[in-house]
Amino acid sequence: MVVAGFAINGVSVSSEMKIEGTEAQTVLDRVTAELPQASGGQASVVFTAPEGQRLDTPERLATISNTVNEIYALKQVVNPLDAALGAPADAPGVGPGGPGEPGPGSGSQPGNTPAAGPNQGQALPYQPLVVDGRPVPGVLVSSDAQVALFQFQFKVATFSLTDKDVTAVLDVIDRSETGSDITALPSDTLKALEVPVGVGEVIGLAVAAIVLVLTLGSLVAAGLPLITALVGVGIGVGGAYALSTMVTMNSATPVLGLMVGLAVGIDYALFVVNRQRRLILDRGLTAREAASRAVGTAGSAVFFAGLTVLIALTALSVIGIAMLTTMALVAATTVALAVLIALTLLPALLGLVGERICSPKARERRRAKVEAESHSVADHWVKGVIRFRWPVIAVVIATLGIAAIPAASMDLGIPTGATANKDTAARQSYEAISRGFGEGFNGPLLVTAEPTTTGASITPELTATLTKELQQRDDIVLAAPVGTSEAGDLLVFSVIPTSGPSDAATSDLVNSLREPGNPIAQHNQVSLGVTGFTAINLDMSEKLAGVLPLYLAIIVVLSLLILMLVFRSVIVPIKATIGFLLSILATFGITTAVFQWGWLSGLFGFDTGGPLMSFMPIIVTGILYGLAMDYQVFLVSSMRESYVHGHHGRHSVIHGFDQASRVVVAAAAIMISVFSGFIFSHDIMIKQVGFALATGILIDAFIVRMTLVPALMAIFSEKAWWLPRWLDRLLPNLDVEGDKLLTMLNEQSETARRRRIEIRN
Repeated sequence: MVVAGFAINGVSVSSEMKIEGTEAQTVLDRVTAELPQASGGQASVVFTAPEGQRLDTPERLATISNTVNEIYALKQVVNPLDAALGAPADAPGVGPGGPGEPGPGSGSQPGNTPAAGPNQGQALPYQPLVVDGRPVPGVLVSSDAQVALFQFQFKVATFSLTDKDVTAVLDVIDRSETGSDITALPSDTLKALEVPVGVGEVIGLAVAAIVLVLTLGSLVAAGLPLITALVGVGIGVGGAYALSTMVTMNSATPVLGLMVGLAVGIDYALFVVNRQRRLILDRGLTAREAASRAVGTAGSAVFFAGLTVLIALTALSVIGIAMLTTMALVAATTVALAVLIALTLLPALLGLVGERICSPKARERRRAKVEAESHSVADHWVKGVIRFRWPVIAVVIATLGIAAIPAASMDLGIPTGATANKDTAARQSYEAISRGFGEGFNGPLLVTAEPTTTGASITPELTATLTKELQQRDDIVLAAPVGTSEAGDLLVFSVIPTSGPSDAATSDLVNSLREPGNPIAQHNQVSLGVTGFTAINLDMSEKLAGVLPLYLAIIVVLSLLILMLVFRSVIVPIKATIGFLLSILATFGITTAVFQWGWLSGLFGFDTGGPLMSFMPIIVTGILYGLAMDYQVFLVSSMRESYVHGHHGRHSVIHGFDQASRVVVAAAAIMISVFSGFIFSHDIMIKQVGFALATGILIDAFIVRMTLVPALMAIFSEKAWWLPRWLDRLLPNLDVEGDKLLTMLNEQSETARRRRIEIRN
């Protein structure tokens, strides 16, 4: 069915990121509706001469001119000589990425050659490129003739371009460097569709396979979780790609589903297979009977663990951000498939494998180790933690508190060419533009003006006055009109700030122009709107930073309710939620130190710090919450099972820890290896999410669940399972540990034993 979806619909993903309802997006949508002739996406090419030389030699000018003409001749590129865009040919373009799709990096350039002069009447730092006495449309050259900027427009939005359309432009750019000594740098918007899976992800899977073999002691047993996980993500991610032509989908969305689906798919199958092997080796059951009991007991824990992840992810839809909802639903689908496959396909495979799931040597080794099990590493660890529980708690809280400190300075945004790696075209293009024209050319603003007086319209006099007053501001290099709507009630300007797209001064300019009391707006009786890369970045970051506390509150409430249902306790949910908050804050702190401050950046494949992706914190919070609760369920349910079966006080903590710690450590190691494989992705969002999840799992599994949890459980002892009687009567008994199944099986065994005795007598 997935293959049929591919064949019928194809694949359509984009790098577009937007949040409906923000001021910048609303302005952008209005411009797209009122000036549809200017709604195509934009891209740019930067030409640079060898160091110390100029571009205005006959040979180099001919190369640039030929390249421009070849690009204009492409099917999806607008040729200004063939079509009027509703603005003079020498007017600047409409800003970053075209209306409706501002893009990060060096793609955020102005359009055609600006006609307006610079601020305060200063000399232009650039001029039109002239070849054979005629200006080349859309090309500027710096005053020292060492850098030329060519901006062109597509007939469709950038995210609607096919891979073939983009490759055609890149081929022309590559040919321009053949036989020439000039360098041609495409903008960041000109990127062909890349396969999301690379060497790093394959290495992560290989590490996961090694951990499985070491944990399960068998290639056959280790292969089953890998097979079921790959089937799950194949269906989930393949289905997402198949639906991508019908649902607007960011290119990071399927990769996020792949990342989460692989991790939970392997882990959930591991829990079931490990429980089956324990039943075979410890109790001498047949493979068939052990598989049934494993699904009936560990399968229940898998179901509720998966349910917590699903709730955490689907809760993201409450925020009301369409792109975020799509990401969450795709990831949730892969999790649901992982649970479904672990409870259906996996038992079927276990039936096919039969007794081969445990080799005779494994059975012999297990019998030899039974006597020494009480002296295992896990046993020594948990007894040491319990013995020094107060110092352990103090050290854990202090360590995670210190790790969380950088999160206070976390800066959310969209990385630009200024933060790209130094050896990339995006970074080199950004620096060349800054050097030749000024940093503001990397992030122009789109400013709209609408008369506030009923029945008033845009006049040439009003256009001239607004242009003059905008250019008189010290924080604006130039402002030039792009066009006027057919109704005459909307005027659009392209404004070049003096500062770069990520600078605080540019954000101040955006806020200043938006102020209702802005002197320009009041004097001319107009309302000003601002969009463009910087404005959308600012609005997106503010929106997501504002909803993050709300989402954390939702997570905390859900955590308390779900864990109270699962463990029938008041204290366990509270300490589990506190542990998660410590984990997430420490994760954000470390991620900020690495990606924003640049600590150990070279180790993770980048060389310049920058803002954290706006969507990263909220996405990581949802996924990490679900995965953290997985470990909570598997570890603490084992302690509760020990408590229910007669191990009281600290003995239940020790016995439960001994039973569950091995598989929890293996599951955490697998998740860390899978997520770490995505750290070296070319996509900065996937890189940051992969790092944050790998770090978060490392902290939550090994520091919080394996250290802090047993220390706290030992302090509360049997009181940890306290639940008011009235609440005990209200809450349903979910039986996560499978006690009812075990009781039923024991009763059946006892009945069968009595019948055998009666028959013999």
